[in-house]
Amino acid sequence: MNELRSEGRANAGLRAGAAVTDLTPEGPVFLFGYPHVQRLSTGVHDRLQCSALFLEAGGGRALFLANDLIFVDRKLAGEVRGRIVTETGVPEEAVMITATHTHSGPVTVDYVSNAADPVVPRADPAYLRFLGEQMVAAAVAAARSAVPAEAGLAVACADGVGANRHDPAGPADPEVPVLLVRAWGDRRPIACMVAYAMHPTVLHEDSKLISGDFPHFTRACLQGGVLPPNCPVLFHSGASGNQSPRYVARANTFAEARRLGENLARAITAVVPGIAFSDALPVSATRRFIDLALRCFPSPESAVAAERAARARFEALRAAGAPRQAIRSAECDWFGAEETAELSRAALDGRLAEVLRKCVPAEIQAIAIGPWCFVGWPGEFFVEYALEVRRHFSRTFVVTMANGELQGYIVTPEAAVRGVYEATNAVFGPENGPRFVETTLALLEGRG
Repeated sequence: MNELRSEGRANAGLRAGAAVTDLTPEGPVFLFGYPHVQRLSTGVHDRLQCSALFLEAGGGRALFLANDLIFVDRKLAGEVRGRIVTETGVPEEAVMITATHTHSGPVTVDYVSNAADPVVPRADPAYLRFLGEQMVAAAVAAARSAVPAEAGLAVACADGVGANRHDPAGPADPEVPVLLVRAWGDRRPIACMVAYAMHPTVLHEDSKLISGDFPHFTRACLQGGVLPPNCPVLFHSGASGNQSPRYVARANTFAEARRLGENLARAITAVVPGIAFSDALPVSATRRFIDLALRCFPSPESAVAAERAARARFEALRAAGAPRQAIRSAECDWFGAEETAELSRAALDGRLAEVLRKCVPAEIQAIAIGPWCFVGWPGEFFVEYALEVRRHFSRTFVVTMANGELQGYIVTPEAAVRGVYEATNAVFGPENGPRFVETTLALLEGRG
């Protein structure tokens, strides 16, 4: 590894600390992420974690919390951030709370589009309180453990781990920012933080064990190799709305989650020796809020007709023995059509007005660490939007499902025209994607 060290700055430059707490629920829970399946957990394959990283330099502070959860809703994130401000002094705009988006963990958000699915329970308030306590504990422990430190960043390429789930040759983002933080004196690794744009959906409905999916195996492989055991690894989800292992995974098994997760870990490991470290990395944070426009919904009658047509297409492909990827895409399109029908009813009875109140205005957050910047967006975004941001700012990386969620996807206008699953499972319209990009670019230009 390279060093760009500032002589005599052992007590004046960057300070960092990290910690991990356990988020694993006790006893059987409903595993959230796939509809129509009574998917109660029968055990724990790997324990869910909250991994926290505290950074302080140049008069600025920041805290990153990455959680092995499908979502962290805005209300919970707001409560946790408020407590972190009180306990650590880190400003709210400098606290980023994300979800890895594993589909093998508990319900943490009540999705309006799932309201008609009789098997999906509501989020357990007691478990949500437990999550809040554990997140705050991780943040406080990370801040209290801070020591003089140095950090560096490299970008790995994870080709072959994930792909566009509608077209394997379509837009994708194989780049993985790898931030490594180590103690200034003995060079002991403090934490590693990465972001990757791919749905953690290697495991499907038939898996009934609690798990972080492939990110768990990435973490475990790093901790058994380039990092010491138990070194915190923060895994953030990039813009993965249309990214998944659908065309890459050979099966939907733990063995396959291990293969893909370890492939990602090897890509990360390959760039670590080239990281240039420095302790002269100022930390700063800023944010903006934007309004969002609801999607235009069809009448309930036409939505139900579209749902029936989507289901018939799925069943026809399955009966004809079509390729499994085509069958899965058609099945997801049916799920989306079903969710559109529920959303169309919610638009008439007032439930969407409550969703709007909870999600809007949406927050755009930017945390800078020296020359690099991590941008936080709530919700699930198509990768095209993150790629557009990085086209303008090459050292900026978009992290999604940050500080809340948007009850669905932000898709491209082209995807909305095609009527793919993500577009039919969206509360907010595709015109919001360019708004996020435009506001983010203005925010980043204002920093510069």
